[in-house]
Amino acid sequence: MNPVCHQVNLQRGVGGGEVYTGFFARALDSLGIRSVLFAHPAASHWSARLPSSATIVPVTTAELERRFADLRGASVVFHTPLRGPALEVLHRAGASAIAIAHMPWYDRDPEALRDYDFIVPVSQHVADSLRARGLQAVHAEPLYGIADLGGRRGDASTPLYRQSVYDWDPRKLRDRLLSIAYPAVQRVRRPARFAPRPGVALGIVSRLTPIKQFPLLFRHLAPVLARFPEFHLEIFGSGGYATVRDLRAALAPIRERVRFWGTQGDVGAAYARIDYLLTGLPEKEALGLNVLEAQACGVPVLAVAAPPFTETVVPEATGLFYADPRHDGGAAFAALLGRLAAQRFTVDARAAREHAERFSNAAFAARVARLVEALRQRGLWREATA
Repeated sequence: MNPVCHQVNLQRGVGGGEVYTGFFARALDSLGIRSVLFAHPAASHWSARLPSSATIVPVTTAELERRFADLRGASVVFHTPLRGPALEVLHRAGASAIAIAHMPWYDRDPEALRDYDFIVPVSQHVADSLRARGLQAVHAEPLYGIADLGGRRGDASTPLYRQSVYDWDPRKLRDRLLSIAYPAVQRVRRPARFAPRPGVALGIVSRLTPIKQFPLLFRHLAPVLARFPEFHLEIFGSGGYATVRDLRAALAPIRERVRFWGTQGDVGAAYARIDYLLTGLPEKEALGLNVLEAQACGVPVLAVAAPPFTETVVPEATGLFYADPRHDGGAAFAALLGRLAAQRFTVDARAAREHAERFSNAAFAARVARLVEALRQRGLWREATA
C-alpha cells in the first residue's frame, strides 16, 4: 500500500486555497503518496480537483475529533487551521499537525498556529509575516504554486457569457433572500455574451474577496483611469454582496467603461479577452495564483511594486510595477497608463518561459518532495499506509 497523507480543508466554496489543495494532492500523488482529504459535507467540488487515488471523507468540525483519535502516528496537513480540542486529540494520537499558511500573518492572531508542529508558507512574503509574529517552526523554502489552468492556455474563440457576480453567504438572511430573488430575475434576461471593445482591456480575473482590497485600490485608480479613455476594465470573478457593492461605488468615475462577467468556468478564455491583468493591493495577498495563470497565458501583469508580486513577476519581462497609489496618489499608475497608451507592452517570451519553470508542475512537485524530506528529518512525517 502507498503511504498516505491526511489533509484537512473544511471550506464550502472554491477559492485559491481549494485550488492549491488540489495541486498539492496531485504533487503528492506524483511522489507515490496518496491523499485522504477531510472535507466539508456541503463541498461538492473535490472529486473534480483531486487525483483519482485520493479519498474524500466528508466531516463536520465536531466529527474530526473522533476521526483524529484513530490517526495513530499519521501526518496531517491543514489547509484550514483549527484550534482547540480537535488538535489536542490529534496530538494525543501521536500524529503530527502541519499547517500550510495560505495567508500573510501580519494582522492575524499567531496563537491560531502556535500548536502546529510545522508551518509551510506559500511565499516568502507569508514566511516573513509568520516569523514577524514570533512563529519559528516555519519551512525554510516557500512552496509557491502552479498556474492551474486545466491544460488550457486561453482561447478567444470560446464564447463567454455573463454569470452572477455574487457569492451568497447562507449564514446571512439578506444573502439567503437575494440568492433566491437575484437568479429569478436573471433567468428572464437574455444572457450577455462577451464582445470585445475598442481600446485597451485591463482585466481582473479573481474572486472579489476582501483580501484583494479592490474597492480600496480603485478609490485611488478610478480617478486616474477617468483621464485615459482608451482603457476599459473587464472583471471576471464574483464576491460577497458588500464587496461588489463597494467595488461598484469605487468604480463610479469610469462606470461606463466597466463590465462585470462573474466567475467563468474556462478561466483561460477570460485571460484571452484582456490585454493586461490588474492585481489587487499586495499586503494581504499570499501568492496570487491569478498572477501565475496570466503569465502562463502570455498576459502581462500590472501590479503594485511589493511582495508577493515582486516574487512572482519579472519586471519589464512578464509584467510592470507601479508605486502603491495610497502613497503617491496614483501618479506612478498614471505614468504607466501613459506609457502603455503610447506603446503596448508585450511579454518577453524567453524570459517568460524561464520564469514559468519555477511554477511548473515538476518544480512544484520537487518542492513538495523537499518538504516531505524536511518533515521526515524532523520526525514529523510518518509513512502511514491505507
